[in-house]
Amino acid sequence: MPKFESILPPSIRTSVIACVLTLALAPMQAGAQVVTITDPWVRGTVAEQKVTGAFMTLTAPGESRLVEVRSPVAGTVEIHEMKMDGNVMRMRPIRALMLPPGKPVELRPGGYHVMLMDLKKPLNAGDTVPLILTVEGPDWKRHTVNVDVPVRALNATTGTPAQPAAEHKH
Repeated sequence: MPKFESILPPSIRTSVIACVLTLALAPMQAGAQVVTITDPWVRGTVAEQKVTGAFMTLTAPGESRLVEVRSPVAGTVEIHEMKMDGNVMRMRPIRALMLPPGKPVELRPGGYHVMLMDLKKPLNAGDTVPLILTVEGPDWKRHTVNVDVPVRALNATTGTPAQPAAEHKH
């Protein structure tokens, strides 16, 4: 059997090798997008407040789960859920948040969210909070996603900045 080098001229050989490497690396590049994060925001705080929430929508291309969130602005960061228990709304930490393939999972006030606790300083509207999300795939491999999240006003209920009162219409 003839050697690879003797069959193809050097210029074509280089092109073939480049194509093979591109195809071989394509799955790794596709897997690099572990989760898409849209509309991230953190609720602002007052001077002595040591706790706040982070909210966003997460969409994973394949079956995944959010297993950890970290931030240098907080001593402790937990993934939480809020749900009704009889007539009482209860909040509790959860070990992981399932991210079904292709389905957006909303982290919002009153539902799933990220709690930033033992804040190291007040968070003011306009600040940015770095978050490091750890997402685990079905193969147990973990990937981190870094996101800089804008801080919204203390009274914000969504990631969209509030409209001025003059524009408010009934």
